[in-house]
Amino acid sequence: MTTNMGKTDKTVRLVAAIVIVILILTGVLTGAWAWILGIIAVLFAVTSAISFCPIYTLFGISTAPKAEKEKPKEEEKK
Repeated sequence: MTTNMGKTDKTVRLVAAIVIVILILTGVLTGAWAWILGIIAVLFAVTSAISFCPIYTLFGISTAPKAEKEKPKEEEKK
């Protein structure tokens, strides 16, 4: 699994996840919307933590700098 998320992308996802969680905990989001956005918030947090987005792979997108993309490949050779 190679890195395909850059620092800005990870930061935006984490901020979005935090905002969604705050809205749920304060009662602004309730019902089905709370569940749907809560799941999305968890996905954003997980993908940010591992620097990999499976959807990006499907579409051939990468926001990671070239140095970050090549880093896991070097570790695999060891």
